[in-house]
Amino acid sequence: AKPEVGAASAEQARSRIADALQGAHMVFITAGMGGGTGTGAAPVVAQVAKEMGILTVGVISKPFDFEGIKRLKVAELGAQELEKHVDSLIVVLNEKLFEVMGEDAEFDKAFACADDVLHNAVSGIAEIINEQGLINVDFEDVKTVMSEQGKAMMGTATVSGMDRARLAAEAAVASPLLEGVDLSGARGVLVNITASRSLKLSETREVMAAIRGYAAEDATVIFGTVYDDSLGDALRVTVVATGLNGSQSLQKDQPQLIWRAATGTNDASPTMTTLGDFAPTSPAAAMSRNAAQASSAMGSSPAAPINAAVDYGQFDVPKVFRNSRESVPPSLGADSSPQAKAMLEKGADYYEIPAFLRKQAD
Repeated sequence: AKPEVGAASAEQARSRIADALQGAHMVFITAGMGGGTGTGAAPVVAQVAKEMGILTVGVISKPFDFEGIKRLKVAELGAQELEKHVDSLIVVLNEKLFEVMGEDAEFDKAFACADDVLHNAVSGIAEIINEQGLINVDFEDVKTVMSEQGKAMMGTATVSGMDRARLAAEAAVASPLLEGVDLSGARGVLVNITASRSLKLSETREVMAAIRGYAAEDATVIFGTVYDDSLGDALRVTVVATGLNGSQSLQKDQPQLIWRAATGTNDASPTMTTLGDFAPTSPAAAMSRNAAQASSAMGSSPAAPINAAVDYGQFDVPKVFRNSRESVPPSLGADSSPQAKAMLEKGADYYEIPAFLRKQAD
């Protein structure tokens, strides 16, 4: 359970490791992280392979959470060390077996599911390289994509029936056991479509549209097609995506929210960059601001600000009673009749006198 022991053993066997790798063009290094042999020896094997110019892919698993924090930390350090010496790294998370298989999954079947990830990765790459197709993808294409260092994912899915192309593409990139399968930053994507000769050109377009929707805009995307009449109505999509590190993902500019004050005349107003600038202001403050803007536009000195606080309580009284003209008592005009004047002298209210008497002379 000591990684340093595994690393030391691998260092002593470097020459034998090199002999075993002689003549290889591509190497898959599989290991379980958290223990001694896999955690310690895998980075050494990867280093030897890279020194020999071999395309090197690491496929590792991380322990369950219940195995303890110490083992998880050892696994993380081992994964980081291995990533330094491989072209691409695929990480299988054992903890996600609970999500995929359920709480009642049998022990051997759960680990068989994790093993399928490795099997699909290797067999998918082998099919891409070895099978001759209408649009052929060779080892150099694989090397171009896999050389995008960082986290990687490999997925394959076979679907038959209606909408098989889109469903197969989406299922191929949905690998719930893998870590870092978000393709939004993928720098390299290799897609292989396998089907009988009933494959339609439009289905190829559907597959590639679904895959490109995940990858970065400037990602290297290579695709090929292989005919296999034994599939019948089924269609198989194999996807290899690399360069999934967050630091290498395509950074897109975030949209900036800009508020503009506008009037019915759509006049030019200053740009407002915060919601606070857009917040409503009191009538007095608005009048002061507008006066200052108008004075500035005409080249004159700004008007004195209006600092008087507004008493909003006065608006509880109807405007007809708040009108300043009502503060002057109404009086009879020269054309008023003597009867109107007599009634006013006796204490009658102005509005109690009939209008025809107030406005009619004798």
